[in-house]
Amino acid sequence: MARKPPPDDGARAPGFSRRTFLKTAGAGAAVSTVVGNGAACTRKPTIIGPGAAPLTLRVNGASQTVTVEPRVTLLNALRNHLDLTGAKQVCDRGACGGCTVLLDGAPVKACMMLAADAEGHEITTVEGLGTPEKMSPLQEAFVEADALQCGFCTPGFVVSGTALLAKNPNPTLDEIKDGLAGNLCRCGTYSRIFEAVQKTAGRG
Repeated sequence: MARKPPPDDGARAPGFSRRTFLKTAGAGAAVSTVVGNGAACTRKPTIIGPGAAPLTLRVNGASQTVTVEPRVTLLNALRNHLDLTGAKQVCDRGACGGCTVLLDGAPVKACMMLAADAEGHEITTVEGLGTPEKMSPLQEAFVEADALQCGFCTPGFVVSGTALLAKNPNPTLDEIKDGLAGNLCRCGTYSRIFEAVQKTAGRG
């Protein structure tokens, strides 16, 4: 038995279908988006590259200009263009912490960050924490505790430890271990590294 069509109550306009409705709604949403974001659409993005371009990096309290390709990492810019070799290139995949620097006071892996992304931020390397003539309290504690063997990982530990103590001046041993968990010591001098951080905390 054939179904009867629904009665025409005049509510449906001729030629109006579900497809027409969806097309109309979609077009309206697109127009609203474009109009609503008009200010954003007029803003030109900053384009760097593909060749080398000048970047201004704020490193250890001073502005430095480097001319590098967009693909250059912050670690490469520091070591090969600014001669700041304290941060070490070890694993080159952000797993060992040897390249740790501070970005606005927070520890970051410089091998995993583009130099261009560091513009406008305050970068602190191990060289900015102290000098052989005037070491930071944590650097002094590393020497006193003999918290280094080959020394290759030491700058990263000192930088990470500095960030930890700035955030938590009196950490427990477990908090020290957590704070330095992103740094690896291939010589296994962890107990003395933890001791150095504890010594520095005790002086605070």
